[in-house]
Formats: sequence, structure tokens, C-alpha cells
Amino acid sequence: MKTIKMRGIAAAVTGALLIGFGTNAMADSTDDILNALIAKGVLTEEEGALLTKGRTGEKEAAAKKKDSAITASFKDGIKWESGDKANSMSVNGRIQMDYRSFGDSNKDTSVPDTFDVRRAYLGAKGVFNKYYEFEVATDFGTADSTSKSKSAQLDVAFINLHYWDQAQFKFGQFKMPFSLEEQTSSRFIDFQERSLVNAYVPGKEIGAMVWGAPFNGVTYGLALSTGEGKNMNEAANKKDSAEFIGRVTANFAEMIGDKDNVYHFGLGYTSGKMNSFNAKSATEGKGLTFLDQTFTTATSDSLDRTRYGIEGALALGPVKLQSEWVRMNLDGTNSTGVKFDNDIDVWYAEALWLITGEKYADSYKGAKFDRIKPKNDFNPDGAGMGAWELGIRYTSLDANDFKKGVTNAGATAALSASEATKVDSTTIGLKWIPMANWRFMANYTKTNFDKDVVLNSKNFGSEEALTVRAQMDF
Repeated sequence: MKTIKMRGIAAAVTGALLIGFGTNAMADSTDDILNALIAKGVLTEEEGALLTKGRTGEKEAAAKKKDSAITASFKDGIKWESGDKANSMSVNGRIQMDYRSFGDSNKDTSVPDTFDVRRAYLGAKGVFNKYYEFEVATDFGTADSTSKSKSAQLDVAFINLHYWDQAQFKFGQFKMPFSLEEQTSSRFIDFQERSLVNAYVPGKEIGAMVWGAPFNGVTYGLALSTGEGKNMNEAANKKDSAEFIGRVTANFAEMIGDKDNVYHFGLGYTSGKMNSFNAKSATEGKGLTFLDQTFTTATSDSLDRTRYGIEGALALGPVKLQSEWVRMNLDGTNSTGVKFDNDIDVWYAEALWLITGEKYADSYKGAKFDRIKPKNDFNPDGAGMGAWELGIRYTSLDANDFKKGVTNAGATAALSASEATKVDSTTIGLKWIPMANWRFMANYTKTNFDKDVVLNSKNFGSEEALTVRAQMDF
């Protein structure tokens, strides 16, 4: 009997070892066999415990190896990730190749028809130990000081502490929390260029922010920044200070569990002191600059800049309505002691239709619109046509406070003959998305000025622009 029992033990041990060298999927089967052998008396409890201990060690080692293993994949970027999902890194980029044509009216001016590498980003982002995130990206499509040649320039560089979804902490250069259109990546904006609103909202700046989603459908962001724009530190002279920037949004559809639609509403606010500010606007076709006024103050004074924003979006299946209004107030005293208090009001309203039936709600996350994925990717054999979209946008800018007469010359904007203060613009756009990472866009934009804009001794009462873009991102 002893011999038989020893043979049983040997067989059990051999079987356990063989199974132990098998796949992870067989681990549970090995434990079941050991338990069955103990139940039938082939193994004693002590012998079974010894073998179980060995199997536990093997499983722990296998799990540890699996957690630390690195796998590579492609999903909107080349990504490397550990088995436990706690560590990852991806390489991302985008290329936007544009062509702009302004017709015969802009001939012999400094606004020629041209091809342009509008953006050429390359960057990396990742997560360490589950909670520590970073991103850094450079734009090789940024023009240098000549505005003709291209040069690499830092776009974003930040670290983010993601301990809680309700309160994250970001430090570095990143998009400040203001404006739905600005928060939407240039990869996914509705038209080839953002509206005139974009010239008067904070963009990528250096600072710190607390942000998150405290409740279902609600987001917020509270930041302090230099207020000077991308890659600009605080000016060292006069009474400059950090700028406070805040945004809060609600998606009421998400609150009630409606996954097919978006009912988005948001508010934005900024307040800060500056040494000077350049109120500058070019057309949405990126042709004529119609307003270029610099506000400066007395040496002992500062310029108070306050901005208010209201944003809304209603997306019902394949149809989206979106609008924003922004007011910027500049308050100060110029170098001759003249008080000024000027407002710029600018707003847009747009309507878009995904002809092929995709839902905008599928692209909405984090209080902004993201990537549209076609129902069927384009296939040359006719099996799919990608996603097609039609859109129209109307924009209006009112800077009539700048027309205060010669008594306010200097900082308070007695404008030159080449500048306009009431401008409206209409853009019609067609977009084709053959697959999620590619876009082709064509826009026609007509801009009307309240008075002629003068450039190179030529007068322009309006501008017409036809622009096209080929885009790839990963």
C-alpha cells in the first residue's frame, strides 16, 4: 500500500509540475486536481499544502511577470504599456497641410495665395505608477520671427497629478480652462480655422491648474498663468501679476444618462494685470489683419484685463449647434494720464450636420468635442465612404470702444486708417474623414469690414478666401 501511495504521490507531483509549466489558463485546473487528490486520499493534507504552496509561488511569479511585461499597440498613437496598466508611454503627432487662395483682389499685397504647413507636431505623453502623467510636444510648423520660415517651437510641456478624478493638479505649459472652441484640439475643430473669438481667449500659457469632474456631467478648471501667451514668462517691469482663469461646464445629457445627445453649457472668466496688451485680429481665412492696437500704460500703472465667456452646444445625433460669446475689457490709464475702459465683444454661432449619420455625442468627452470615427472607413472598392460633414458658421466682432477720438490717442485706440472695428464673417465648410486619423477639409470664408482695411496702398472692404487642408494625426 505504501508503494502504491508513493506512486500516487509521484504521479500527482509530476502532473502538477507538468501543468505548472503550461499556460496561465490552466492554473485553476491544477488547483482543482490537487484538491481532488486530497479528497480521494491520494495525498495527505500536509502533502497537498506543500504542493499548493509551490503552485502559489509559481502563480505569483507569473502574475508579477505579466504585470511588468511591456506590450506595444496602436490606437490614435504608438503606445507602450505595462501589463498592470500602471505605466505607459505613447508617441503622437499631427501634420496639417493647407492651401489658401484669396482671389484676384489680394494680388500685389503681402497676403499671397500659398501652400502652408500649418502645424507639424511631434510629442510624447505617458503615465508613471498610475497617478503621474506628463506630456511634451513641439510644433515644427510654427513660423519664426520673419513669419516666412518654419522653426521648431515648444507647444506644451506639463506634468499632471491624477490622484482623483475630482481634483487633478497640472503644472507647466498647457491650455488654460476657457472656451469650448479653444479646448477642442486643432485636430478636431469644426472648421479649418477657429473663429474670431479665439483671438480674445487664453490659449496655451505657463501656469498651474486644479481641475476635474466632481459630479457626473460637471467639469471645472481653476488656473493661475502668466497671462502672456505661449512660451512667454511674466514681464519684469511695472505692476504685472499672475492671471486667474476659470471655467465650469455641465453636460445635462450626461447627467440624465442620455448617451446619444449633448446638452453642453459653460462659463468662463479671467482677471489679471498686465503691462501692455496687443488687440490683434486677422480674418478667419488667415489673410488680412484688420485690427492691431497695442494698449500701454503709465510706468507706475497697470492694465487690468477681464474676460467673460459663455458657451453652449446642442448635439442631437448627427446634428450639432454650437455658439460662444466673449467680452474682453481693458481698463487703465495711458502714459499721458488719460483714463481708458474699452470692451471688445465677439461671438459666433454654427450649425453642422454629419451626413453619413455619425453621432456627435460619441466624440464628446471631458467637456469638449474630440475625434469623429466614421461608421464605415473609406474603402476604394466601395465598401465604405468614411464620414462626411457640412457646416456653416457666422462670426461677429465689435470693437467700437476703440473709436474714441483723437483725445484718447495712444493707449486708448485712435485707430489708423488701416483698421476696422466692426467685422462679420461667414464660413461654409465641407469635411471628409475617410478614417479616424485622416481629414480633408474645404472652407469658403467671406469677411466684411465696417471700413476699408488698407494694405500696401490698397483698400479692402471685404475678403474672400478659399482654403483646403489635408490632415493626418496619430
